[in-house]
Amino acid sequence: MKILIMGLPGSGKTYLTERLQPLLKAAWYNADKVREMANDWDFSTEGRMRQANRMRCFADFEKNNGRFVLCDFVCPTQETRKNFDADITIWMDTIKEGRFEDTNKIFVQPENVDFQVTEWNEKNHINIAHDIKNKYV
Repeated sequence: MKILIMGLPGSGKTYLTERLQPLLKAAWYNADKVREMANDWDFSTEGRMRQANRMRCFADFEKNNGRFVLCDFVCPTQETRKNFDADITIWMDTIKEGRFEDTNKIFVQPENVDFQVTEWNEKNHINIAHDIKNKYV
């Protein structure tokens, strides 16, 4: 099961994912770590699509081997989200602007999400993990 945790930089994607990961016993790919491994810090349209492709490849590998996989990354456009092709999308809708103006300009709010988190708290990860397990396990 491919789970996308998306939102603007600083919205709490990694915060949620690091708490959700042990509850789901999932593989986890963080966009910054994947970019670092690839040494690819290109945030152009092409660079963002390349990153979505990389994240999809890692996620597909884990899913094809029967694991839940969490991928936390901005995934700012409908095109990058379609390319990633998540089974479950969690939108960290906790801020209206991130720290990078170029990302703010291209970020398109998602139309269809499975979970929309509007505030950080100590129960989001527990509630989301419970709902995912009840529906998909």
